[in-house]
Amino acid sequence: MTDCIFCKIVRGEIPADKVYEDEYILIFRDIQPAAPTHLLCIPKAHIASAAEIDDGNVDLVGRVFVQLAVVAKDLGLGRGFRIVTNCGEDGGQTVGHLHFHLLGGRQLIWPPG
Repeated sequence: MTDCIFCKIVRGEIPADKVYEDEYILIFRDIQPAAPTHLLCIPKAHIASAAEIDDGNVDLVGRVFVQLAVVAKDLGLGRGFRIVTNCGEDGGQTVGHLHFHLLGGRQLIWPPG
C-alpha cells in the first residue's frame, strides 16, 4: 500500500522517533501520547488489521510481542504496561495498518479514559 502513513514511515518518507528497528518491525514514539510512555509497533509488511492475522504472518506477530516485552523492560516499565491493538472502524482503528500501542509509565485504568 503506497499511501499508508505507516508504510511511508517504514520507507523513511515521514520521520519518526524510532526506538527499535529490525528487518521485520519498527517501534517508534506516538506523536499524540496517551501515557508517559506511548510507543507504536508496526510490522514493516503492510497488514491492514488484526483481522488479517493468519498462519502466514503469525511468526511476525509473535516477534512483535517478544520485542515489545524487551523494549518495555529496557524502558523500565517493570511495574506494568499495556499492549493494545484496535481492529476496524468500530474497534477504534484510525490507521489501516496493523499496529500495537505500548503504554506505560503510570497506572493505567480500565476502561481507558
